[in-house]
Amino acid sequence: MSDQESSPRTTRCLIIGSGPAGYTAAVYAARALLNPILIAGLSPGGQLTITTDVENYPGFAETVQGPWLMQQMQAQAEAVGAKIVSDIVTAADLSARPFRIACDSGQVWLAETVIISTGAEAKWLGLPSEQTFRGFGVSACATCDGFFYRGRQVVVVGGGNTAVEEALFLTNFASKVTLVHRRDELRAERILQERLFANPKIEVVWDHSVDEVVGTAEPLGVTGVRLRHVRSGEIRDVACDGLFVAIGHAPASELFVGQLAMDEAGYLSVTPGTASTAIPGVYAAGDVTDDVYRQAVTAAGMGCMAALEAVRFLAEQDHAAQHRPLSHKEAEKIGVW
Repeated sequence: MSDQESSPRTTRCLIIGSGPAGYTAAVYAARALLNPILIAGLSPGGQLTITTDVENYPGFAETVQGPWLMQQMQAQAEAVGAKIVSDIVTAADLSARPFRIACDSGQVWLAETVIISTGAEAKWLGLPSEQTFRGFGVSACATCDGFFYRGRQVVVVGGGNTAVEEALFLTNFASKVTLVHRRDELRAERILQERLFANPKIEVVWDHSVDEVVGTAEPLGVTGVRLRHVRSGEIRDVACDGLFVAIGHAPASELFVGQLAMDEAGYLSVTPGTASTAIPGVYAAGDVTDDVYRQAVTAAGMGCMAALEAVRFLAEQDHAAQHRPLSHKEAEKIGVW
């Protein structure tokens, strides 16, 4: 790395995260001539890059592919003047403006405004056996790994939209999909539930939790899951070749612990009806602050809000700077003192 590359660089608007919220913020900030910098992060494109069929994003009569949609968003952001940087933010100091953002490459950015759109990450069950077989039969992404289970039996754990969508998607490959849910009803949207119950490849096991992932050591692989009834404690084994964990997501907000207010689950707090955090010039958008809707379209809307608020904030700062009284030194320098 050269000295020039490692020297701090400045920007009026720095966006952390490259999902729908981040790219939309970049579009709006670029159109306001802020020349925004977007740090793409560990998973460029966010969760939509591991989603195949997108049916509910406005503007498309036909189903589109998640990765394609994110490519279009990135292309639009770049076309209007945003700069996309392939890097990962490792530290953020929000104690004073300009905000100091450090990246994995060693690059440090000094930003007048920051838009946080880091999204959310898949939750895991927390079982030792789950960790043992992760990547060897245990997955949190059906669209990533479903192809490997052609003609096989799989288990999906969860009861929300993600779990039902994963189960339905897996029927394209697996011979049987067992959905395990710890309650006696699903939380997923009604239309998704109707599709689930109508699919002959899917069986639902109610009132059970996954107690253990069972498998072989050589070769490392899953052969089944051990389920426990949530009330009786009765144990039953279900044979399968893979387990897909779809129990929700956790916001990627670790960088901001102790600096920004967040709820018990880690979602960043913003002023209701805005994207503004408690720190002037710092904004949050998308799944990192939204534990209710968690949709691509709402994330994009919040990205727009964050960018417009950043534009307004900077305009106010510029106006104040232009009209503040001159200091003694400044007056002496221009000869009016």
